[in-house]
Amino acid sequence: MTQLPERAGVGFKAEHAQDIFGAEPTVGWFEIHPENYMVAGGPRLAMLEELSAHYPVSMHGVGLSLGGGEPLNNNHLVDLKRLVDRFNPAMVSEHIAWSAHEGLYMADLLPTPMTKASLAQLVDAINSVQDFIGRRILIENPTSYVPLPQNSIPELEFIAEAATRSGCGLLIDVNNVYISAHNLGFDANAFIDAVPGDLVGEIHLAGHERDANPDDNVLIDTHSRPVADPVWDLFDRLIARIGRKPTLIEWDNDVPSWDVLAREAALADRHLACAVNEQFEAAS
Repeated sequence: MTQLPERAGVGFKAEHAQDIFGAEPTVGWFEIHPENYMVAGGPRLAMLEELSAHYPVSMHGVGLSLGGGEPLNNNHLVDLKRLVDRFNPAMVSEHIAWSAHEGLYMADLLPTPMTKASLAQLVDAINSVQDFIGRRILIENPTSYVPLPQNSIPELEFIAEAATRSGCGLLIDVNNVYISAHNLGFDANAFIDAVPGDLVGEIHLAGHERDANPDDNVLIDTHSRPVADPVWDLFDRLIARIGRKPTLIEWDNDVPSWDVLAREAALADRHLACAVNEQFEAAS
């Protein structure tokens, strides 16, 4: 199985297909949302075939509802396994969130309460996915906007324990850490410093915006602009400690031209290279 390189990758967008397939840019890897490719055939699968032939690909799910506390949708699992078996992605990951309840799909990533009961349910869900597709997955830390009153386990403890019990890995979204720290009032640096590096298999970076209501001092995870300087700072802090990891630039809304996205990925590569140089100098 191909491994994700310890370089920057980007999300694959159909509008960039001509730029990618015609020029084969030097970006390290691509991410796709498997839900967009759960079809019988047609141009989407043809593009994924072409992409997989030239680059390592990561499948980052958005619809399994791992944190919903309900049995996972078997049809979704079947479709996911079909894609995994056909394209053999370098990585498979999902969000710690819920998006379905009693057969109703919410089309959003809603927060999972962090309690002993929900932790046990999350571990069961992760195990179900891993057993079904025959692969270890990564789970992504959530974006938080308000504290849930029922939470009884700190977030990092919750996600690390879920990974340890299930044998999965962590996908650390640094932008999510920054947003959640701002919105909930905790120390983002302390969170980053406590991330267990041995569990981290991938990192995400993205842009965010302030809520449109000027009375709300809330940041929104929009994936609609370049990575903010404080997020770069947290990223540097993390990789200086745990080393280089495959790092994705997420830009899903107000998608820019390929040149803009490629420059953001090149910037991430420069940050990764600096982390290696700093570690080498510290060891000398």
